[in-house]
Amino acid sequence: MKQLTLFLTMIALCGCMMGPNYKRPDIPLPAGGSDKQISAFTAHDWWRVFDDPVLDTLEQQALAYNQDLRAAMARVDEARADVNIARADQMPSLSANVQSGRQGDNTGSGQSTSRAGVSVSFELDLWGKYRRLSQAARARLLASQAARDTVRLTLTADVANQYFTLRMLDRQLEILQRTLQAREENIRIYEARYKAGYCTEVDLRRVQAAKDSVQAQMQQLSLQQEQTETALSVLLGQSPREMITHSIPRGKTLKELNLVPDVPADLPSNLLERRPDVQAAEEQLIAANADIGAARAAYFPSISLTGAAGFASGALSSLFTGGAGVWNIAGEALAPIFEGGKIRAQNKKAEAVYREQLADYTKTVETAFKEAYDALTANRIDRDIFDSYLAQTQEMQRSYELTKKQEDAGLIGVTDLLDVEENLLSAEMNLSTARKNELSAVVNLCKALGGGWERV
Repeated sequence: MKQLTLFLTMIALCGCMMGPNYKRPDIPLPAGGSDKQISAFTAHDWWRVFDDPVLDTLEQQALAYNQDLRAAMARVDEARADVNIARADQMPSLSANVQSGRQGDNTGSGQSTSRAGVSVSFELDLWGKYRRLSQAARARLLASQAARDTVRLTLTADVANQYFTLRMLDRQLEILQRTLQAREENIRIYEARYKAGYCTEVDLRRVQAAKDSVQAQMQQLSLQQEQTETALSVLLGQSPREMITHSIPRGKTLKELNLVPDVPADLPSNLLERRPDVQAAEEQLIAANADIGAARAAYFPSISLTGAAGFASGALSSLFTGGAGVWNIAGEALAPIFEGGKIRAQNKKAEAVYREQLADYTKTVETAFKEAYDALTANRIDRDIFDSYLAQTQEMQRSYELTKKQEDAGLIGVTDLLDVEENLLSAEMNLSTARKNELSAVVNLCKALGGGWERV
């Protein structure tokens, strides 16, 4: 009866775990709109909203070959192995051994001995030490998976932004090429006028300088174009040889790229919980909380149970016959008495790590909200900026047409025409930049919300 009572007591103790149970920290955030009205539009392939098959292909290539993502995936495998290691610590260990030999003394007499057996050892997890360590390992696995998803989300956003930058540069080079042709035509006209004595050398030099200015801008943009292509090549995981031999394909123009409708004004703040960096920070906090329990369990004794069964014989030929069977069962309790403050220091360290992770988690949530708020604001304002530049470009185009007619009729000088041409060029360049910023604002908002949104 006493043995049964002791056994039941030990079973009950095995259900105990030291340390606090995890509770999510309370961080005040604005409520926003109704959670039932909003969901992610495609968290895994959110870039498809731009409806550009070439961009879709580039994103898939980056997901397949990017080295940062491959490293993040390897870290997930490392964390998964740690989980299996932690689980193994909770299971009995089984080992087998076989030995055969002969022993004697200085008289020369001796005897043969042979032994074969199987031994089992198991440590009772009375205080939940190994269960807490297993909790911590599982949380770190989830954190590594979320960190991988953070790399994935950042990668796909970077690919989209670099692609839009490339298309913007393509458009601006087209504008400059067209302007250069117009300036070269102006030079031809003014050279003829100068030879005929209808204009001064000052006017001719101004026209030539205007052409040189456009050429310099084209050279600068060509350099930026090359740098953007190589940056995109790295994101795609291309080899150095491919960077040289393969150019980045182009799809839709800036104007043709689809721009999603206006963002709902009542996006709920709890969409931020979907962000992988927020999830990773919370899982690290959960792991640190579990580590506190594992550290506290070190104050209490550990109880190990061992058992062995096998065969022993004086001759190898009779090892598995007759009464050769042997067995033993033993228990051992090991309690800390003095370790120079090591256990106390380990507990303080675990508590300090938890406070560190709590601060990191809080900062991550705050940063996530800030990025989402800024992205929402940029998405709204960048659309207004584009509309303003579009109106300006249309007005400057009409102004240029009228000024050109006046200059052809000799009513105004070349300086007035060049001023209008410069203003038109600036407006067109600003318009292409504004369009790119519109598209990038959508990308950044999708990233800030962990993959986008849609009404349901």
